[in-house]
Amino acid sequence: MLDLTQLSKYKENNRIEAKKAQGGLPHSIWETYSAFANTFGGYILLGVVENADKSFSSVPLPAPEKLVSDFWNSVNNHSIVNVNILSDRNVQIVESGGNQIVVIEVPRADRHDKPVYTGVDPFSGTYRRNGEGDYRCTKDEVRAMMRDQADISQDARVMDTMTIDCLDTDTIRRYRQRMDNLRPGHVWSELAVEDFLHRIGAMARDADGKLRPTAAGLLMFGHEYEIVREFPHYFLDYQEHDRSATEDERWTDRIVSGSGDWSGNICDFYFRVYNRISQDIKVPFKLEGTDRIDDTPLHKALREALANALIHADYYDRRGLVIQKWPDKIRIANPGAFRINVQEALVGGVSDPRNESLIKMFNLINVGERAGSGLPSIRTVWQKQGWQEPEIVESFNPDRTTLVLSLAANKVAAKSGEKKRRKVQFHLREEEERHSSIFDRHTGSQQHPNCRRHRLASFPNKDVFVRADCQWSDCCGGQQQGKKISIEVVNSYKLSSARTILLCHITSNCIV
Repeated sequence: MLDLTQLSKYKENNRIEAKKAQGGLPHSIWETYSAFANTFGGYILLGVVENADKSFSSVPLPAPEKLVSDFWNSVNNHSIVNVNILSDRNVQIVESGGNQIVVIEVPRADRHDKPVYTGVDPFSGTYRRNGEGDYRCTKDEVRAMMRDQADISQDARVMDTMTIDCLDTDTIRRYRQRMDNLRPGHVWSELAVEDFLHRIGAMARDADGKLRPTAAGLLMFGHEYEIVREFPHYFLDYQEHDRSATEDERWTDRIVSGSGDWSGNICDFYFRVYNRISQDIKVPFKLEGTDRIDDTPLHKALREALANALIHADYYDRRGLVIQKWPDKIRIANPGAFRINVQEALVGGVSDPRNESLIKMFNLINVGERAGSGLPSIRTVWQKQGWQEPEIVESFNPDRTTLVLSLAANKVAAKSGEKKRRKVQFHLREEEERHSSIFDRHTGSQQHPNCRRHRLASFPNKDVFVRADCQWSDCCGGQQQGKKISIEVVNSYKLSSARTILLCHITSNCIV
């Protein structure tokens, strides 16, 4: 929720729209309502003007309660806007700058409700937000939203005019071999080719009972020239750039689906690209029995990122799937908008796949994780590597989702960690100097030969003490001059190779 006590600090952007509304509900409010709903959501402020410096200030509204009533009547009128996605909590009257303003919070619409449009024609009344303004969506954008309305997976469609001859036999053979190696003795191993493809969702029966390729089967195993019959914009592109190249410069190496020297389907593309990307991964030496293990969490995360892009792409949309690799980052851009909130995807546990059959096919060869776990797994691996946080960018016209995987150190986190370490080090040393005699007062002990420093230092007003470079059992045994001192180590800080600070809790009856 906006802090409207600080109204002047806000400006119009892709999430906030100010409208004076002193003459009643402005007609343009419905374009903004549509735009916010079809993009990221946002706030409409009625009774607010934009000043010359772009800041906001409130103005008197003659009848804010009537504005709210008129808004509810209109938003429920299907001739004005096709769907009401709001609840009572989304519309409030708030005091700001001595005036009452109406705050309308428009959430991002669920895919089942998109497109949200004004009037009765979605192709002329659908809007999205771009910067500070609303723009009318193209027909392609509207069609993409309509495709995503359906609960039936996009790739489940049966290709009524195609046969198994549209699929590449070598790709199918390699896929089955991988599956046999990973799942020896599987009940599908001995099936005939068509029956096998039927079981994995690559073929299905048409209205006449004949087995035909599904959209998933065509994408996974098809010849590129057959795939583009159904998906005219289908294009897979992998580019490698050297360290000196800018983002706009040409690639040093490239793999494209339409080159004609390989099948061009997504199964073969996946393995070709993954093998290229994984070449630069340093594999630590690890044995399992007598076999070396060359697979790491980083390998798995890269497979997840690549498979996610191929699985969730909208292959009917304009522009193809493009993967670009530089020595310090990988950028994966696929056609299609996010079907759930990005934040939900980052947290995990929620999945709304565009192509469910493709998920099944990749899972059978151990590619991809369980539903909803992909992005969280990638983030976890990147954090452990100490690399910059993966970045997700949504763009529109056309719909596009881009994942940027940095291979560079997270300088901000590293700097923060070093600053924190130095702060701890300084503080502990300061405390040691200030309370240098506490240990002796407790125990009466002298410097022990096994210790470089034999002291306890207290933190003010806390029952927590610092012991430096000392093994308690070696030095004192916890017993001196009839005073039993029980020490519980609660944390430690490695300040250098030669110095460790232990944070300890004294559980004795000693009094400082």
